[in-house]
Amino acid sequence: MKKVYIIDDDSQIVEILTQFVEMLGFEVMSYTSAVKFFVDYPEDERNITIMLDLNMPEMDGIEVIRQLAERGSHASLLLISGYDTSVLHSAEKLAHAHNLKIINSLTKPISFSLLESIFDEIGRSEEPQFVDRGEVHLPLQLSEFRDALVQNQLTLHYQPQVNIQTRALVGVEALVRWQHPQRGLVFPNHIIPMAEEFGLMGDLTAQVINKAVNQSYQWQQMGLNIPVSVNISAENITSLTFPEQLTDLLKRSQFDPSMLTLEVTESELMGDLKTSLDILTRLRMKGVDLSIDDFGTGYSSLSQLHRIPFTELKIDRSFVMDMSGDGDAMAIVKTCIMLGHELKMKIVAEGVESEHVLNQLNELGCDIAQGYYIARPMSADKLVKWIKVWEEEQLQGVATGSA
Repeated sequence: MKKVYIIDDDSQIVEILTQFVEMLGFEVMSYTSAVKFFVDYPEDERNITIMLDLNMPEMDGIEVIRQLAERGSHASLLLISGYDTSVLHSAEKLAHAHNLKIINSLTKPISFSLLESIFDEIGRSEEPQFVDRGEVHLPLQLSEFRDALVQNQLTLHYQPQVNIQTRALVGVEALVRWQHPQRGLVFPNHIIPMAEEFGLMGDLTAQVINKAVNQSYQWQQMGLNIPVSVNISAENITSLTFPEQLTDLLKRSQFDPSMLTLEVTESELMGDLKTSLDILTRLRMKGVDLSIDDFGTGYSSLSQLHRIPFTELKIDRSFVMDMSGDGDAMAIVKTCIMLGHELKMKIVAEGVESEHVLNQLNELGCDIAQGYYIARPMSADKLVKWIKVWEEEQLQGVATGSA
């Protein structure tokens, strides 16, 4: 039986919530003190849900979030507050920044019909929602990672990007995976921190770009012109030799630079801006497109955005995923689209997970969509098959719409 921990300083609310959640078939532990909750903190908390009130004396909900993060908690959080939605929204963002799992957030007075639907979804979930196929249970070692680079254990999956108006494929983003011989498929949330810790981001990026360029060239030989986007790191944009190394690779591969987009996150621009501006400008002069990734989550000023010759702006998935039910997120998406277009950039929305969001983005004038509604990342071979199916579906849709 799945466990639910309720933390709220109002004893009457705790009693009502306890009875309601127990009625839905869950085992409930309730606390009017967050301090007491941490005294009894469960050792095995991977399959539990914590209903957390933000406004509590002694230890408030924000402090609870911080302590859960320090403990490396895998619990799922359901936030509750009598504050306005902007405070709940900020608390959600804080929890996400700490890599905590947020199921939902509710304002008081609580809608019990909504609460029932939330717990119905929790009850139907057989696995804890935070677990992914790439979870690695034992620490990976430097020697293993060096072997991965040398023995060609790294592979790429590709997530399609489509024109929102025409639904035509306009490119793919290359995402690294590690096919570990014993541990199975390892995902970027483990690969990237390791590369950064061991000082191997430069080697990792070089290998990813090389694989992406070679794959795109193979697609061209099959008659498929598929532009490819690759993430680069802060180490790359502070390496004065990077533009020449990339140019040499493109020449050896006979690869058109305009088919390659390099993505840089906002946070990576916070270092040596002069050197970054030098390198990124030289990359643009060599014909490579530049994308500012996760836009809206970093701290770059508009003057930096204006000075660096980006050709594309990617709106962070958190805003896109929330835009249908969150007025603030919708305002940010609108502003990003307007700003990017004023600066002559293409706009890519990440995290598109429904037809409704895709239609909203179309109404707002967004150019390109990427997300699970379109397709999950896939191997190069599967992408070729996906393209055929996708194009057939779009043709059928046009035919049906014109009938």
